[in-house]
Amino acid sequence: MSNIPSPRRPIRIGNCSGAAVDPGDIMYEQAVSGPIDVITGDYLAEANLAQAAEAYAEGKHPGWVASAWDGLQKSLRVVAERRIKVVINGGALNPKGLAVQCAEEARRLGLEDQLTIAWVEGDDLLPDVREILRPDAQSGRLPHLDAENSNVKLADDTASFLDDPENKKIVAANAYLGSRAIRAGLDAGADIIICGRVADASPVMGAAAWWHGWSDDGGDFDRLAGALVAGHLIECSYYVTGGNFAGFDEYDIGRDLLGLGCPIAEVDAGGACVITKHETLRGVITEEMVKCQLLYELQGNMYLNSDVNADLTHVAVCQVGKDRVHVSGTRGRPPPPTTKLAVFYRGGYQGEHTVNAVGYATPQKYDLLEAQVRNQLKKWKCEQEIDVLEFQRVGVAQTNPRSQLAATTYLRIFVQAATADAVRRVSAAWAYNFMQHFPGMGGTLDWRLIMNPVPFLGYFPAVVRQDRLHESVNLLESGGATSAATTTRRIGVRAPKVTEPLAPRLSYDPVAPRSLDTFGPTAMVPLGDGANVNVGFTPRARLRRDEDMWQWLRAFLTRDRVKQMMGEDWPRDDLYYIERVEFPELHAVHFVIYGALGRGVSSSARLDCLGKGFAEFLRAVHVPVPRRFLEAKNGATSRL
Repeated sequence: MSNIPSPRRPIRIGNCSGAAVDPGDIMYEQAVSGPIDVITGDYLAEANLAQAAEAYAEGKHPGWVASAWDGLQKSLRVVAERRIKVVINGGALNPKGLAVQCAEEARRLGLEDQLTIAWVEGDDLLPDVREILRPDAQSGRLPHLDAENSNVKLADDTASFLDDPENKKIVAANAYLGSRAIRAGLDAGADIIICGRVADASPVMGAAAWWHGWSDDGGDFDRLAGALVAGHLIECSYYVTGGNFAGFDEYDIGRDLLGLGCPIAEVDAGGACVITKHETLRGVITEEMVKCQLLYELQGNMYLNSDVNADLTHVAVCQVGKDRVHVSGTRGRPPPPTTKLAVFYRGGYQGEHTVNAVGYATPQKYDLLEAQVRNQLKKWKCEQEIDVLEFQRVGVAQTNPRSQLAATTYLRIFVQAATADAVRRVSAAWAYNFMQHFPGMGGTLDWRLIMNPVPFLGYFPAVVRQDRLHESVNLLESGGATSAATTTRRIGVRAPKVTEPLAPRLSYDPVAPRSLDTFGPTAMVPLGDGANVNVGFTPRARLRRDEDMWQWLRAFLTRDRVKQMMGEDWPRDDLYYIERVEFPELHAVHFVIYGALGRGVSSSARLDCLGKGFAEFLRAVHVPVPRRFLEAKNGATSRL
C-alpha cells in the first residue's frame, strides 16, 4: 500500500543540483526557503562515474560526490524537522557507502529515530559488461545506442576497445535506472534515498508516482510522462531560472541573474506541472526560459526513459503568474525493453597546446605552423603512432583593431594517441621548429602547460535489456549503520510489466510550408537576433504568438538549411546525420545532429566538448530574415 498523503494536492519537488560542482548550500537553501515536500538532485554527467572509477577501485576515492555529502551534512537536521524527503543520485559509484555515512551522521545528530535512509543499487554492470557487449547473433550489430538507426554512421574505431582489453580496459559500465526503486523506497517509508546512475529525471518521477499513487502497468503512462518532463525541466539546477538562457541579454545582470535560486516543480495528479521557485530566492521563470530548457538535451519528439516514453509533440507551456509556468500536453507510451548503458574505457592519452597569432596574414601563419609540425612528424616516421591530430583555428582578428588583444586569435593543437610518448612527439616537433616560427607567434612558454599528456576515457553508449538488471532499494533500519541492532531491508524491483520496441525516430522537413517569398523583403541578420548534439529554435517572447513568424521559422529551418549554416563544421564525407521535428504548440523546431561530438564528452576533440555552444554558434550565423519580424513595437530593430 502506498504511503499517499491526502488530499492529493500537487507535490512540490525542489531541485538542489544539476552538476557535481553545485555546492551543498543549495540543498539547505531549498529546505529552509519555503514549503517543499521533496528535494531532488542530479549530480552526474556522463563522465562523472568513470573519472573516479579506478581511484575508487583502488581505495583512493569514496565513490560518492563530495558536494552531495556536503549538502546532506548541512541539511539533515532541517529535513528531519520539516519532514522533507530527499532523493539524489550523488551516491555515484558507491550509493551504499554514502547512505551508511549519512546514517552515521544522523545518529551523531540524534536523528536516528527520525530518518530512514536507503540506497538504490543495480546500475553497476561492470562485472558483466563484456558479455553484454557481444554482437547480436542474428544481425551482427553491437548493442550501440544508435545501431538501429541506419542513417547514423558510427566511426570506424567505435568498438575498437573491445579488441584491446588490456590497453583499453573498461573502467565503468552503469545502466540508467528508472524511478521504480525510488518509488518502492518511498512507499516503504524511506526519508532519504541515495542513488547511483539513475536517469536524470528519475528522482522527480519516483517522488511524483509515490505521492499520487500512480501505477506503472500502463494506466498512468501519461502521468508518468508528465513527471518525466517536470524532472527534465528542473534537473539542471539553474537552467530554468536564468542559467544557460539564450535570452539572458534582455535581463538586468545585477537584479535578475546574480545568485540564482534553483527551481521547483509542482506536479499535479494528472502529470501536468507548474515550474516555479521559492519567492525569497532570486531568478526569473518565464515561458521562454521553460521552452529553452525543454528543448535542451532532447532526442526529438520522443523523450526516452526506462519507465515511460514521453511524446512531446503537443506539449504546451503557459505563464500563469509571476515566476510560474504551467506545462501540459505530454503523452506517454510504454517504455522500451532496454535502457542506456554508459560504458567508459581507457582511451589512451591526449594533450593540447595553444599558439597565438596577431593581425596580418593570420591564416597563412597557421598554415606554416601546421606544415612545420606535420613535416617533422613525417621525418621522424611517427605519424602512425598518433590517432588524432587537429589544428583548430579559434577566432577571427578584428579589422582595423583598437587593441592588440582585438587582433589576436589562437591555434589549438589537439592530439590523442595510445601512449604518452606519442603525444609528446607532437610538442617536440613544434619545439624542433620553434625558431622558424611565423612573425609575432605568442603563447605560454611554460613547458608544464605545453602538450602535457593526460589519460582520457573513451565512451561507448550501449543498451542493455531491463530484464537482466538486478535493481533494488535497500533501507537501513534500527538506528543507523554501525549500531548492533541495524538491519538492512532489501526490496527488489522488477522490470517494467509493459514495454514496446522503439519505433524509428521521426525526422521530417516542413509539410506544405509557405513560400519564403510570401513573407516580404528580408535583411541579413544573425538568426539569434530573431556523441550527438541537439538544438532547438523558437521565437523570442515578443514574437512567440505571431503565427506568420512560426510559419516562416518552420519553412526556413530545414535539415539542408542547418547543414548550410554549419558551414565548414559539416564534414566533407557527410559523416553526420540530421533529424528534425516540430513542436507546434511551442512554435519550435528541433534538430539532432548525430556524430558532431565524436566519441563523446570524455574523449571529444571538439573545443566545445559538451556541445553547449552549438546553438549559440548557429544563432550567430547571418540569414535572410523578413524585415517585418525585425520591427519592434517602438520601431527599433528587435531580435528573434
